[in-house]
Parts: sequence; C-alpha cells; structure tokens
Amino acid sequence: MKKLVVGILCCIWLGVLSAEAQCAAKNEAIQPGERLTYELKFNWKFIWINAGEAKMDLTPVTYGGKSCYKTDLLAVSNKTIDMFFKMRDTITTITTDRLEPMYYRKGAEEGSRYSVDEVWFDYADGKSVVNQQRKVRGRKTITAKDVTEDCVFDMLSILLQARSYDPKDYKVGDKILFPMATGRRIEQQTLIYRGKKNFKAENDVKYRCLVFSLVEYNKKGKEEEVITFYVTDDKNHLPVRLDLYLNFGSAKAFLKTVEGNRHPLTSIIKD
Repeated sequence: MKKLVVGILCCIWLGVLSAEAQCAAKNEAIQPGERLTYELKFNWKFIWINAGEAKMDLTPVTYGGKSCYKTDLLAVSNKTIDMFFKMRDTITTITTDRLEPMYYRKGAEEGSRYSVDEVWFDYADGKSVVNQQRKVRGRKTITAKDVTEDCVFDMLSILLQARSYDPKDYKVGDKILFPMATGRRIEQQTLIYRGKKNFKAENDVKYRCLVFSLVEYNKKGKEEEVITFYVTDDKNHLPVRLDLYLNFGSAKAFLKTVEGNRHPLTSIIKD
C-alpha cells in the first residue's frame, strides 16, 4: 500500500516563503470537496483480477487553531482477495491551507500485520521539527525525532503540494528528489520524468498525461523501477493510472470517478 500511495506523486515545489512557513506553497490545484475513487487490480499467473477499491477525499478542518485541510485515503481489498491477503489501509494527513504538513497517520491492516504510523510536524527558527512513531502489533514501539533545514513531507501532503507545481520546464529524464517521513525515519525518494502519453481509462475516457517513475537503487547503484504513474496534463494534475512492480507480481490502479475537481479536465481527449 505504501508503494500505491507514494505512486500518486508527480513532483514537488520546495520554495521558502518565510522562516516560520518555510514549507508552505500556493495552492493552485485542490479544493475542499474533491473526491477520487480508484479500482485496484492484481496480476496473478498472467490473469488480471479485480482486487478492491481506493477512495480519497479532502475536507476543511481546524487543527492547532489554524484553518487546515484534512485528506483521507482508504484502500480496501474485496472479498476474493481477502481470502489470500486482506488489506484495510486508512491514511490521513492534515495540512495548513498553505499545504504545510502538520500531522500524518497511517493505520494498516495488511495480511496478519497491523501497524500504526504517526508523524507530527512543527516549524521553528527556519527548521522543520519532525517527531515520528510506529506501532506494530506484538512489537516494541519505535520513535524518532529529526530537526532539519529541509522541508519534510508525508506521502499525502507531498501529493497536495506536487499537484500545484507547473512541470512545463521539465525535460525527459529529469530527476526530482524529496525527503519523506515514513513513521520511523526520513527517506530520500527519487522520481524521474518520462514525458507525455495518452491513456484511456476504464470508463473509456482518454486523458493526455504526464508520466513519472518512482525508482529505487540497489546496492550496486542500479536503478530499479518501483512505480510508473500517469497524471493529467492540466491544472488538476489528477493521478489517473498507477503501474506497480511488487515482489509477488504487479498491480494497477485506475481512476474511476472524480468529483469536486477545482479546474476543468482539459486533458480529456475527445475523438
């Protein structure tokens, strides 16, 4: 599930607005009321089977006395998949209206494993203060604290900022690096821009997309593809397709419905 959510990223803007709001950004893409649903599919012995559904929505909240956005992502496997691998993941992030991360929680039931990751973000003297905690059923709780001059994000808050970025100056092969809090440590992630491609969704809607790859590097420094994903080439930058390369095979996620999008979907290609 971590790879699924990280794969919804496209790029990130790391501007510094002030010492207190060093990780803020101008929101150009999202608005409260946006709701997205995805169909999940797994590959099993050359057969693609329906695996479940993911939903993401954004609502206004007050957190720490500030006007904030609350984004929830729920991924649920269906009854058929539950017989082999049950998945119930609930992920929440709270950001300010300037898209600074404030709080993150991931509760994950995946097979027989249940874990809860939490991250608290604070900003002081031009630095990011990141407190993390991971609880796994039957294991000792892990905690960590980092103070850094870098902007640090979680897997959903980085998505919100990324969607407001204008990638018009990107060239094929450009790499985007960003730090992400996982619940127990900060990891450096790498995205590579692959160019533009048209994609026809499950509902027969064809989109003009920007294509990115999330990659990892093995011990020999060789690049290994983790996820290929497609985001709409318009002001919404909606993720419409994810191709995931997993240890046990591969998986895909396809956008089914979108409600409350802030801008017209000008990336739709009409025949």
